[in-house]
Amino acid sequence: MTITITAFERSPDGGRGLARDTRVRWALEEVGQPYKVRLVSFRAMKEPAHLAVHPFGQIPTYDEGDLALFETGAIVLHVAQRHAGLLPEDANARARAVTWMFASVNTVEPPILDLQTALFLEGDKPWNAERLPLVKDRIRGRLNQLSARLGDADWLDGAFSAGDLMMASVLLRLRASGILDEYRNLAAYVARGEARPAYKRAFEAQLAVNTGKPSSG
Repeated sequence: MTITITAFERSPDGGRGLARDTRVRWALEEVGQPYKVRLVSFRAMKEPAHLAVHPFGQIPTYDEGDLALFETGAIVLHVAQRHAGLLPEDANARARAVTWMFASVNTVEPPILDLQTALFLEGDKPWNAERLPLVKDRIRGRLNQLSARLGDADWLDGAFSAGDLMMASVLLRLRASGILDEYRNLAAYVARGEARPAYKRAFEAQLAVNTGKPSSG
C-alpha cells in the first residue's frame, strides 16, 4: 500500500524544514519507506475533503490503504511502531523513547510556539515589549532542564530514536531566535540530527517543493 502524506503547497517558512510535514518525511526516510506527497493550498486545507481527514484543517495527514491519520506525533509514532529503525527493541527503552516524543510536543514545544505567536502575530501590540521577555524566559527554563538532562550525550536515551527526531525538530524552530545557540550541547544535538542522511533527504524534498528545484535524493 502506498503511503501518501500532505504538505503545504507553499510553506510559510519557504522550505527551511520547519513545517511539520518535514518530521513525517524524516521518519519515513529513517525507516526506508517510500511515500507520495499531496500538496494542498491554505484554502484547500479548510475545505470538506481535507477536513474529513484532518478535522482542524492542518497538515500533515497520512494515508495508507484504509488508514488515515492526522497529528504529527501520532503519525511519527505509527511509522516508528510499524517499521524498524526508530524505536528500540527493549520494551523499557522503547517506552522511554515514546516518553521523549510526548515531552517534545507537550512540554518543550508550547513555549517555543508561544514565541512565534509573540513575534509574528502580536508584534504590534502595545504590551508585546513586556510579554516577549517572559516568553523567552519560559523557553530558557525548559532548555535549562533539557540541556542538563542531555549533558554530553549524543542522544536523549542511548541510540537515536523517534524521541530525538521529534525533539530535534522542535528545537529547530528556535534557531532564528538565537536562543538555541545559548546552549552548546543542544545546538550540537540539533546539528547531529540535521547531519543524518534521512533528515537531509527529507529537508531537500521539502525545500524542492518551495523552490521548484528537484531534490538530489
